[in-house]
Amino acid sequence: MKKLLKVLLFASLLLLVAACGTDDNDNDATGDNGANDNETEQTDPNDNGTDENDSDEQGRIAELQESGVTIGFSNEAPYAYEENGELRGAAVDIAIAVFNELGIDNVDGQLSEWGQLIPGLQAGHFDAITAGMAITADRSENVNFGEPEMQYGEGLVVEAGNPHDIHSFEDIANNPDITVVVMQGATAHDFLLESGVSEDQIETAPDVPATFSAVQAGRADATTGTEMTVRMAFDSADTDDLEIVETFEQPDIHGVPSYGAAAFRLDDTELLEAYNEALQTLLEDGTVEELLEANGFSAQTNFVPAGEITTEEIIEADRAAEE
Repeated sequence: MKKLLKVLLFASLLLLVAACGTDDNDNDATGDNGANDNETEQTDPNDNGTDENDSDEQGRIAELQESGVTIGFSNEAPYAYEENGELRGAAVDIAIAVFNELGIDNVDGQLSEWGQLIPGLQAGHFDAITAGMAITADRSENVNFGEPEMQYGEGLVVEAGNPHDIHSFEDIANNPDITVVVMQGATAHDFLLESGVSEDQIETAPDVPATFSAVQAGRADATTGTEMTVRMAFDSADTDDLEIVETFEQPDIHGVPSYGAAAFRLDDTELLEAYNEALQTLLEDGTVEELLEANGFSAQTNFVPAGEITTEEIIEADRAAEE
């Protein structure tokens, strides 16, 4: 009897082990199927794969939403300047509005000389240039311009009384004794050359106040720059030594009027595209127009309606004019 019990007990143990083995195999199979299901979900292009791509596309913007954005500017009122420790100007206000539209609330400015803005951007000292910089083919070799935010002409400041009777760039070209000073890197330099002014008649200075000082000190007979810049600098100078030429004739050359825009590094296409998309919204809803007017610009002459002209068209026209 004891022997029979031992046999039965041994058989029961065998059945139990077999049953456990079957359960383990079933669980393994279920686990494999579960893993395969997960893999299918992860590689489904209509599901997680799309989310992954979306995450990649938003990576740059998400980064700036966390860290904030640094903009490069030069002290050139009313486009971008610093006053009592605060960033001011039309280009700055537009850029801040665009970045806020992208969910980037922390916007810091880094002051730079005009001629160092593009090198500073390339070196990664800031994420964008917001200085009302004119879109040109030459500059587009080194930066990616956003879409146009404003347009503007040129202005001229001379010694009080305008002793050389200067009313145009051609007047400067026709008198080799006249010297004109411009801010280093400004488009005015090329405009003067295109108007026939000789290179040896042109001097440069690091910023607009320095150009005014040169005229006041008698080192130059005139200075020129974008009209709004010249007017605001003239008002700020508050001097009887200079006068703004109200009868100045705008040069009839390619590039006038100029179109100002923000600029980005060549490889920072995600930020460029996001900026342009948000800018389009603010151009269409009237925000950009309001910001221009708030900074002394004219909505009629300085505002560029969305789609009226593109950066690509401006650059292509500039290249064609150079050929």
